[in-house]
Amino acid sequence: MSSNGGGTPVVSKPVVLKVLLRQRHLQGHSAFNKEYDKLAKKIDPDLVGSGPSKAQFYRWLSGELRGLPYAHHCRILESMFPAWTAAQLFEPHTGGNEFVPEPPAKAAASPVPAQGMADVTAVFPTRPAFLHEVPPHKLFDNAEKISMVGLSLNLLCQQYSDKSLTDLLETGTVVELLFLDPQGEYIKARECEESHRPGVLTTLTALNIQTVQRLQSKLSPEAQGNLRIRTYDEAVRFNITVIDDVTCVVQPYLPDARGVESPTLVIEKQEGAPGLFNTFTQVLTSMWDRAKDVTA
Repeated sequence: MSSNGGGTPVVSKPVVLKVLLRQRHLQGHSAFNKEYDKLAKKIDPDLVGSGPSKAQFYRWLSGELRGLPYAHHCRILESMFPAWTAAQLFEPHTGGNEFVPEPPAKAAASPVPAQGMADVTAVFPTRPAFLHEVPPHKLFDNAEKISMVGLSLNLLCQQYSDKSLTDLLETGTVVELLFLDPQGEYIKARECEESHRPGVLTTLTALNIQTVQRLQSKLSPEAQGNLRIRTYDEAVRFNITVIDDVTCVVQPYLPDARGVESPTLVIEKQEGAPGLFNTFTQVLTSMWDRAKDVTA
């Protein structure tokens, strides 16, 4: 429930999944996961016990989930409700709470992306313009996995609250952070390229690494492994953020310009022909695989 400008409560529309689960008396986390495991046993026994955590489950039902859950969750959901696609289950339900919706016509289930866009769904001229439309809390709050590579990773380390990041990690979100090595050669080259005094980017990046290490030290033992930190020492070309294997935000590093002046692409994974989503997620994965772990 939210409030409008005059203070009158406004009840948000439930997602289709919530209505369907209520109709089957599966709206509780425990009851849902029992049904999840029953189906997983038939589909893929390795998925038994891999149902959503309590916090993740209620994010699904909140109507605020960005993108879709992991692919294995979608498989189980589509088996649970075979007339529906996973995407349709997370759409708002426009009828009353007691009305059980019917799935829309199949022809309307999968909109065809605009031709020639290669998965790109939005373009912003600068990082501030992007952040005005998509602030960090909208990007990260419902994520189950966040992977980032760039220079200092200020988007998460400076512009997203420690409490929010802690809450994500404690409820099972995996966060992978790949910083440009503050002790390496390429960060010095970038300082020259941006016309900074020696040590400016080095200090900022080291501070951000220390900030997330401090946060990691305060996590429960079970959650500490959810935060993974590495560094690389290569030419810095892109800042890449991937959310839940669905959304990718890409910002190139321009010559003779600070990072805030970089144009920003928002890329949404699409079925069918490969697009830029696959290109940039492969770049991130390759860099992560050859990077060095940061230890306390």
